[in-house]
Amino acid sequence: MSSDVLSSPLLKLSGISRAYQSGESTITVLKGVDLNLNRGEMVAIVGSSGSGKSTLMNILGLLDQPTDGTYEISGNDTGALDGDALSALRREHFGFIFQRYQLLSDLTAAGNVEMPAIYAGQAARLRRERAVSLLDRLGMGDRAHHRPGQLSGGQQQRVSIARALMNGGEVILADEPTGALDKQSGEEVLRILDELHAEGRTIIIVTHDMSVANRAERIIEISDGRIIADRRQENHKKTKPAAEPGIAGGQRWAALDRAQEAMQMAMRALIAHRLRTFLTMLGIIIGIASVVCVVALGEGSQQKVLANINSLGTNTLEIFPGKTFGDTRSGKIKTLRVADADALAKLTYVAAVTPTVSTSSTVRYGSTEANVLINGVGEQYFAAKGSKLISGRLFDAASVRAMTQEAVVDETTASSLFGASHIDAVGQVVILDNVAVRIIGVIASQQGGFGSNSNLQIYLPYTSVQARFLGDMSLRSITVRIADDADSKVAMSAAVAFLERRHGEKDFFVLNTDEIRQTITSTTRTLTLLVSAIAVISLIVGGIGVMNIMLVSVSERVSEIGVRMAVGARRQDILQQFLFEAVLVCLLGGCLGILVALGFGSVFNSFGAGFTLVYSMGSMILAFSCSCLIGLVFGFLPARNASRMNPVAALARD
Repeated sequence: MSSDVLSSPLLKLSGISRAYQSGESTITVLKGVDLNLNRGEMVAIVGSSGSGKSTLMNILGLLDQPTDGTYEISGNDTGALDGDALSALRREHFGFIFQRYQLLSDLTAAGNVEMPAIYAGQAARLRRERAVSLLDRLGMGDRAHHRPGQLSGGQQQRVSIARALMNGGEVILADEPTGALDKQSGEEVLRILDELHAEGRTIIIVTHDMSVANRAERIIEISDGRIIADRRQENHKKTKPAAEPGIAGGQRWAALDRAQEAMQMAMRALIAHRLRTFLTMLGIIIGIASVVCVVALGEGSQQKVLANINSLGTNTLEIFPGKTFGDTRSGKIKTLRVADADALAKLTYVAAVTPTVSTSSTVRYGSTEANVLINGVGEQYFAAKGSKLISGRLFDAASVRAMTQEAVVDETTASSLFGASHIDAVGQVVILDNVAVRIIGVIASQQGGFGSNSNLQIYLPYTSVQARFLGDMSLRSITVRIADDADSKVAMSAAVAFLERRHGEKDFFVLNTDEIRQTITSTTRTLTLLVSAIAVISLIVGGIGVMNIMLVSVSERVSEIGVRMAVGARRQDILQQFLFEAVLVCLLGGCLGILVALGFGSVFNSFGAGFTLVYSMGSMILAFSCSCLIGLVFGFLPARNASRMNPVAALARD
């Protein structure tokens, strides 16, 4: 270090004034203070309460800024520095010893000592070794893992001194260091300060106790905001400037290390206030659970509706005579013929075609008699409708050509006529309007057009029904199944145009079951979105609750914020910590909300409500992302408020 640097003042105040606004009036605490402090000095600033000595120390330690005047450190004007630069100076050049110790209760002694090095970006291993070494030096090695509440006042003050030395402590600022201690503990603290001074550190003590001040080599007396005396003690030796620089420069991943520390502090704060944390999360839990359950409910109901629609036949066209349902002329129109079905079957976009006729009759088996709907269909009907064979077999094209008296019944009919056993139905002979019919197969119950699946259904070759029951070769309808790779709307338009050319006019109408499916799907999706929007409102309310609780948390922890800033925390460090807390609350709430939703689904599904809740990973990921976003958005304001606090104002709050 050059002789010019050693001879120039370390700290230089020129015309420093500090005024505070109190209502409509202004209170001036410091009035034009000029002061030079050299390296290695031990200085005591004394004065009565309200004289301005604490304000002067706060300005010297960069916890506060003057209203007027300039303050230079090693010749550099601090007035031109931004918040992060001031934090760096506090972190690298100053160490603070407070009257009330200002230790964080959630941290151990070693954790409190390490704090300045965390914000300096030191590696975890190096800072832990140095913290333990400093505590050993001050006789606190066996108390390194104790929390402040487990230490006496003198022991806490030693921890505070170790924290001040963590980054080197070129200048030690001690505010009434013995004010809260008994005589013996106070003497031990003063002895430590003497030793630090002997090592060449600059010691600045603010005190009202002259017995403490007399240990300094220089006493500055302040009254009513002005320095009224500045005298030196002749019996003190001059010391050499401090050579200890603290620990080595920051590590490569300093920002990541600070983020990890912020995360750990956030977790400690949440655990320390478990009930408040849970109540904060409750709104998020309800909101997330509501969103996930509503989406699952919508998906489950939609799948149930689609399953019912699929029982009518998947992607099929039902072609009927007449203009529409209820057309009084439809019974007189006989132009819908088997030849139309055969011609449609040759089209490339058609997967299956079946003519259909129907009539109602009475079925008898032994002493059992019931009304039944007789469906005359082609061999491709069951493929077109997606029917599921349970037992026996289905009739084929040969049966249609031969007009056989073979029939297929559904489950409902089989149970009504033959009891619960489907196997017993196969091979049985029933009487349909005096015509004997043999049952060859049983299929799962399904909707027959728009009729109820509770009706008894029996299926015969349409040729048999036309010849033996109707005596009419016209068709009630033609069912066309569209190929899976064909567009339903295009296929419908092509089929309509094809039949118009064959008939010379449009004497039929077409019912597209895929359009029904799309319409119902769209309706259920709209209803799901509507209810989801209501659930999202609960998420927003939960987010507002998070913001309110975080604002309360900030107000409760003002002193902690002040301590962190005093030891060198940047604004972004404070912002990061409180933002992490809000995000963690919402993340945990999101996880619990998803678990609650899954639990509700298990209970709901166990009741057998006719359909089940169908959960999707997409909705869960979306809900989880929403909880993160809520934490960021609603946690930002409280976190920003915390990061913008004035260090000296924060430290003044208990």
